[in-house]
Amino acid sequence: MADIESIAQSVDSLKKHFESHRYICSTQIATAVYLAYHLKKPILIEGPPGVGKTELAKTTSEMLSLPMIRLQCYEGLDESKAIYEWKYGKQLLYTQVLKEALDEVLDGAKGFTESVKRLHEFGDIFFSEEFLEPRPLLKALREEDGCVLLIDEIDKSDHEFESLLLEILSDYQISVPEIGTVKAAKEPPMVFLTSNNTREISDALKRRCLHLYIPFPDVELEQKIIQARVPEVSASLRHQLVSFIQELRGLDLKKVPAISETIDWARTLLLLHADALDPELVRSTLNVILKFQEDIENVESELHSITAKIRK
Repeated sequence: MADIESIAQSVDSLKKHFESHRYICSTQIATAVYLAYHLKKPILIEGPPGVGKTELAKTTSEMLSLPMIRLQCYEGLDESKAIYEWKYGKQLLYTQVLKEALDEVLDGAKGFTESVKRLHEFGDIFFSEEFLEPRPLLKALREEDGCVLLIDEIDKSDHEFESLLLEILSDYQISVPEIGTVKAAKEPPMVFLTSNNTREISDALKRRCLHLYIPFPDVELEQKIIQARVPEVSASLRHQLVSFIQELRGLDLKKVPAISETIDWARTLLLLHADALDPELVRSTLNVILKFQEDIENVESELHSITAKIRK
């Protein structure tokens, strides 16, 4: 079990521990995680796809030895998939058992009022803890020693779903009408929300969170990331491939390469025993870093000039 207090004792300590887990981050990122831990506040992480938003939550979970509970957002997500639902099959079975034992239940009841009262007492059991099926948000609150709760791609959900999150983000509790308020266990979860900025997030949700924007890394930081993730790549090839990716991000493409694509490309070049970039090698592996044929065709026309530029 990790000594969480020791790891989170300072921003520098967190940054070093992230690096030891091969997540190379800026001081800004380490500071956000430090504040989130000590202030017990969620972090809303925004930025383009593939810059390490989800990976930040995963690495925090690994680094602090906390279980990670992930809720992947999508259009139409509601409380039955995110918070809780009732075990309808079990309720149906219980109804059948109650029906068969009805005479026994009502035995000795005097009049209609007492009969209804007895049935009501049994009916309350249908909506008790025994029949409750917790979903990710409720599971996170019930983790006794805390956890990392990742609410991934919140911008893909509906505005209505954001409203369901406000209580848990502000008070670390959830109201279940049939049972009451469920509060966080001894240690509340560390909550990470990610957004790719496909739509505007509501002010109400933003007010409850610390804000962190992760942009594409500069050359120096991206080289450190590749060195940590694919250390077998030589320094010269690492410089060339990162420089090439940085050049692509300056072009008018439908989807520019993310850090994840840079890492995949580094592994690809390693498998092909490459020691330097040349136009033919790049052309044959462009599909690793570019996901649209239109982008591949546009870059192919620029290959010679770009490879010549990065090899100077």
